[in-house]
Amino acid sequence: MAGIVVNGEVRDLAGVPLHTNALDFLRGCGLTGAKEGCAEGECGACSVMVARPSPDGTDATEWTAINSCLVPAASLDGQEVVTSEGLGTPEALHPVQQEMAVRGGSQCGYCTPGFICSMAAEYYRSGRAATNGSGPHDHYHGDNGFDLHAISGNLCRCTGYRPIKDAAFALGFPATDDELAGRRTSTAPAPSATQLHDGEAAFVRPATLAEALQLLHDHSDGEGAATVVAGSTDWGVEVNLRGRRAGLVVAVDRLPELRGFVVGDDEIRIGAALTLTEVERRLDGRLPLMSAVMPQFASPLIRNGATLGGNLGTGSPIGDTPPVLLALEASVVLASTEGERTVPLADYFTGYRESVRRPDELISEVVVPLPVSGITAFHKIAKRAFDDISSVAVGYASDVRDGVVRKARIGLGGWRPHPSGHSPPRPRSRAGRGPRRRSTPPPR
Repeated sequence: MAGIVVNGEVRDLAGVPLHTNALDFLRGCGLTGAKEGCAEGECGACSVMVARPSPDGTDATEWTAINSCLVPAASLDGQEVVTSEGLGTPEALHPVQQEMAVRGGSQCGYCTPGFICSMAAEYYRSGRAATNGSGPHDHYHGDNGFDLHAISGNLCRCTGYRPIKDAAFALGFPATDDELAGRRTSTAPAPSATQLHDGEAAFVRPATLAEALQLLHDHSDGEGAATVVAGSTDWGVEVNLRGRRAGLVVAVDRLPELRGFVVGDDEIRIGAALTLTEVERRLDGRLPLMSAVMPQFASPLIRNGATLGGNLGTGSPIGDTPPVLLALEASVVLASTEGERTVPLADYFTGYRESVRRPDELISEVVVPLPVSGITAFHKIAKRAFDDISSVAVGYASDVRDGVVRKARIGLGGWRPHPSGHSPPRPRSRAGRGPRRRSTPPPR
């Protein structure tokens, strides 16, 4: 039986329409704390926490805040979800709820449950610790180690952010008997191989990459082609705002073969299904340009779900990673039942939301060359310059031999081929060459 563990209780997915997002599913269960504000992942009113593998690649669990309005409910089959109702009760508030209440962090309350869940995810973040005055000294970091960027995907229209900031910076640390804190020491739920049908559509989470590629091969024609989702931060908007539906949805976000991360001597191979948060943590500054763009990419709620493969696969013109990856001379590995092929990203895109990727192919990896050392870079630049000069020199010699000097080839403005095949002498007269430039200023 397919189901989601919500606040410790299994909620059955049987009979749920497959286009239903997690937000509507939870509200249908009577958990109405999460709200729909924008239906496209911008306001955070729908935020909930999901037990996910730690972004640093360890076996620990990290409570991760996501936008429930974008994620298909079916994609959470076998997973653990905590909503604002699961954090505390009116008689026993959670520390985050308590601080928000006593510091005036809520007025109308519409956005408050989403703030609560995003703040709770940061409250439970592994490694958060008191700075004792040694941490960052700015408006975004508290002495309690709380990073306000964690709630940058949540919007408030009436309370004002200062009371919310006060609540965040007043938080202590989880008690020793805190069950959600204790949950972090065990592994996150393994992905469930899922096959759900509702009579009109099907949602499939394959167990292996080979199964996923076979599905794409079997459903790659025209309107019947399978729709691939990972974090669903793009497809979820299409479903919510444009009413898009798919006959077959194939979820690839938890496939182990797409979640690798390998640092080699001269390149980094990044699994296409790693979330942007995981990519940022594991890169750990190895690609400074990528590290610079990550905090500018949407919000933590989006980065906790969005993947590099999805960002490149949709071909969206507003994707934030392609310009950076193009500058880094990255390539993508495309996998199908026929094998793999590697395509430079510069040759990957062919138009608006169009690329060389076939419907039966998946992006399995993104390969980024490592920045080279200064001396190596100098050698490469010098060799490239030498090769360019040699090429021009050979071409020039060939032109001279043929008796023709081509302007476009050597870039000497004003020269023209002489009828005799020889270059005419340059005129010595100043006629037509403008006034002579003075070597000293004229007398006043």
